[in-house]
Amino acid sequence: MAADATTFTPLVLSDRINAMQESQTIAMAKKARALAAEGVDVISLSFGEPDFQTPQYIKDAAKQALDEGYTFYTPVPGYPELRQAICDKFERDNQLSYKPENIVVSTGAKQALANAVLALVNPGDEVIVFAPYWVSYEEMVKLAGGTTVQLMGTLENDFKVTAQELEAAITPRTRLVMYSSPCNPTGSVFSRQELGAIAEVVARNPHVHVLADEIYEYINFVGEHASLAQFAAVKDQVITVNGFSKGYAMTGWRIGYLAARKEIAAACEKLQSQITSATCSITQRAALAALQGGRSSADVMVEAYRRRRDMVLELVQDIPGFRTATPSGAFYIFPDVTGYFGKTTPTGETISSAADLAMFMLNDAHVAAVDGGAFGAPNCIRFSTAAADEKLREAFLRIKTSLAKLR
Repeated sequence: MAADATTFTPLVLSDRINAMQESQTIAMAKKARALAAEGVDVISLSFGEPDFQTPQYIKDAAKQALDEGYTFYTPVPGYPELRQAICDKFERDNQLSYKPENIVVSTGAKQALANAVLALVNPGDEVIVFAPYWVSYEEMVKLAGGTTVQLMGTLENDFKVTAQELEAAITPRTRLVMYSSPCNPTGSVFSRQELGAIAEVVARNPHVHVLADEIYEYINFVGEHASLAQFAAVKDQVITVNGFSKGYAMTGWRIGYLAARKEIAAACEKLQSQITSATCSITQRAALAALQGGRSSADVMVEAYRRRRDMVLELVQDIPGFRTATPSGAFYIFPDVTGYFGKTTPTGETISSAADLAMFMLNDAHVAAVDGGAFGAPNCIRFSTAAADEKLREAFLRIKTSLAKLR
């Protein structure tokens, strides 16, 4: 007997998709846009996106690339001249020597991170993640079948994990360590001395690799940027990821890269060849121009971010119940908000978590931020300071007013 055409067959998605969480930064941005579509004046401090335009010389290079016919497939790991320019950047900025064979250009630093995780992690492997961490790290590990081991830095130590804490967490099943510096979401920056101590631990554990996310390298308020790969004993154990979205205000261009020992780079290229192939040819030509133009445009942005950080920290001091460290880089503040747990809203709901508080601020103050649970720190909330000065002042005035309503 033929099946009834009206019979409904439930859609069964894969276990890996069902186990994966949506990016909470994107989820909060969706909620903010939905409110804005209803006519609500929402100030969004949820996305980590520069509010600066891409420098004109980079845009001009993209236009020139179109005129010169750069509209065809490129090598999977990127144009050779771009990979060489990335090597030159590592030599100039980081005193690191790489060859183009060590470089893989990807569709954003996010893909470079995912490539490395999927190339190295087997089901059951342990991946130590320094927390607070960027929202996608844990989901990438989950996708690879690995087990995340969170190491939480303390507010008193600017949220930074110590070498001693790392050594105590390493087991024979540890395959990878992941961290960012400057850090998203905390803005903390590891010093050369701190990374040197971590390098000594890694060197004693040759079965462990480290994925160092340096996407905020240029947005640094303390001067020198240190890279873990600069320590010769562990260079081959380190995969360094970077890109153009933050330092060159090129978020929508979608281009990032990694540097690693030849075998790991080749594995990432192999994986990428079956997923996306190469990233956009026009974007690659723009990225080449960005690197050849140096970092002067980034330095201009950094001064604006420093001023905004200082302004926001001053505004936050007037908000009772917010405890925050002083960020040394990136463009976020990440206050501990446990002082508001247990308080009641004017409509009778209890604030039980940072997620509750973030939703209250969205609905009452009309300010969007991301609760710290998405970053492995459920007592905190992340606010992006990559917004115009007047928007930041208005946002924290609204927040102060709304939080004063809690009892």
